[in-house]
Amino acid sequence: MERINYQHLYYFWHVAKLGTISKACEALHLAQPTISGQLAVFEQSVGTQILRKEGRKLVLTDTGRTIFNYAEEIFTLGRELTQTLKGRDTGRGLRFNLGITDALPKLIAYRLLEPLLRQPETVQIHCYEDKTDRLLAEIALHSIDMVLADRPATPASGARVFNHFLGECGVGIFATPALAAQYRQNFPRCLNGAPFLLPTANTALRRSLNQWFDSQELSPSIQAEVENSALLKTFGAAGVGVFFSPLAVAKEIESQYGVQMIGPAEGVYERFYAITAQRKLQHPSVAAILANAQQRVFEILAISVDDVGSGG
Repeated sequence: MERINYQHLYYFWHVAKLGTISKACEALHLAQPTISGQLAVFEQSVGTQILRKEGRKLVLTDTGRTIFNYAEEIFTLGRELTQTLKGRDTGRGLRFNLGITDALPKLIAYRLLEPLLRQPETVQIHCYEDKTDRLLAEIALHSIDMVLADRPATPASGARVFNHFLGECGVGIFATPALAAQYRQNFPRCLNGAPFLLPTANTALRRSLNQWFDSQELSPSIQAEVENSALLKTFGAAGVGVFFSPLAVAKEIESQYGVQMIGPAEGVYERFYAITAQRKLQHPSVAAILANAQQRVFEILAISVDDVGSGG
């Protein structure tokens, strides 16, 4: 593939965004055979499949996703160039692609990102939430600059990445005022048989909580297991059960969800990591997040960096 045909790339970009050729035809005011034919030519020039059918929709292959990410940048720049030539201020800043794992508390994620939202230079933050392994795959494709996670990446992930320890904090137990009133006396023994909302078994916090239940000789009544931390708190706010959350954002949890802290889960800590493709923190937004974690969010004394998958 010596030179990209940007017209073909433009058609591909629309199809990938809209999910079907027919929708792309409507948006571009073109006949279906035109786009179908140009897509086939583009795929042939690429030399591998870039779209595949799943039911009635077209989905991206790994190569297609890489091409789509570049196309997003290319045509976003094109729109901004048009606006600039028309005398409009685009407000364009440094782009920062961030992955956030499902299990990571979203209030913690916000606290970590705060310095980017307040600095004088504009930063375009693009957040993607997904499972850790999928986000690590995007780092390998250089589609994401950093992943915020509740556990470090391991060599088993298959990606050469670097873990940056952000810090840790204790965990508290929260519930609606009505539920909290029932479980304050003789804490934590009073929690035996209490209705609990727990993170799923694949999360680092759940493994720590299982050990805590055993050490306290508690048998929780599990009402639901929820991987997404925000959804779990929403269940808790509805009075479905008591739940755990980091103490670093205890006041925000109580205010936002209308709950109260029953007490701390002594000995249980939630740890947080930034995962990047480079050991050296080249992207200024990554450096700002790590500095903020060190100085304000967790108040740790040092950031340790572990090389994953490099044999050293």
